[in-house]
Amino acid sequence: MPREASRARKAAATKAGAEIRSEVLLTLAQLRRATPRQLKALLLSHQQDTDHVRRALRNLLAESPALVGRTHRKQQSYWYCTPAGLAEAAASGELAPRAGRTTGKRIAASKTGLREHGLALVDTVVAFHEAEAAQFADWQVEVTHPPPAGNLVPDGVMLGADGTSAFVEIDRTMSYARLIAKLERYDAYRNAPASGRGNAARAPRSHWQETYSGPSMDRPFPPVLFVFAPASRRAAPATREAAFHERARRVSSVNYRIIVATTTLAQLTQHGPAEPVWRVAGRHAGEDRCSLAALPKAR
Repeated sequence: MPREASRARKAAATKAGAEIRSEVLLTLAQLRRATPRQLKALLLSHQQDTDHVRRALRNLLAESPALVGRTHRKQQSYWYCTPAGLAEAAASGELAPRAGRTTGKRIAASKTGLREHGLALVDTVVAFHEAEAAQFADWQVEVTHPPPAGNLVPDGVMLGADGTSAFVEIDRTMSYARLIAKLERYDAYRNAPASGRGNAARAPRSHWQETYSGPSMDRPFPPVLFVFAPASRRAAPATREAAFHERARRVSSVNYRIIVATTTLAQLTQHGPAEPVWRVAGRHAGEDRCSLAALPKAR
């Protein structure tokens, strides 16, 4: 009887793995890399284990040419799309086009810091997805924006369930100077002059207005959310978060033209983005935290 039960479980996993094949491939193509645990949380949250996801990954790996690749570290597997996998995902028509899309192999297989940074972003996506604040399919990862002060590449752009957007930055090892420099690039992007000729019914609009403010221009500049994640040989996330707030006070646009809010990955994953985990940065910000919906609006 135990042997028959084991065969039945394997048969069920094989069937489920085939059924979620496309979803696993599209998710990896979108998010660049993920662990089986993260994929289960996004695709099969009702499942107790990762058997079905692992079966789908093994099936994709066994195809010729392989559609996914993997690397191992500390008894954990990290998966990413191969060029063939990205081509199939793009051909499906269900993957938003993006210039410069990469397989994630270089990041997944080489530098630990870059890989852990990317996985922390996926953990953030999972937290928003589980709280039903934003579906994982409504995220864009590392999309270039064109401010005049140099290319701005947010770690992620979240499209919320209510139609609003937010820029998301993950910090593990960046210096405070680089964090503030990126904040200043958001300010440059916010203040970039309008492009295009416009028409009699509508004045020319800047890139962020065209992309994020909606057809009636009734939405303010999206908030910038910083998530501080743990990293070896670095100060604790809460310590880095507090130090960042001290420096962000000196950026004049913060809490005026740009709303900046921070949290730690531990708080976000434990409580979710809809709970009061966000601390607003700026000259007049306090120590109290608020929910995502309660963030102030940019002027």
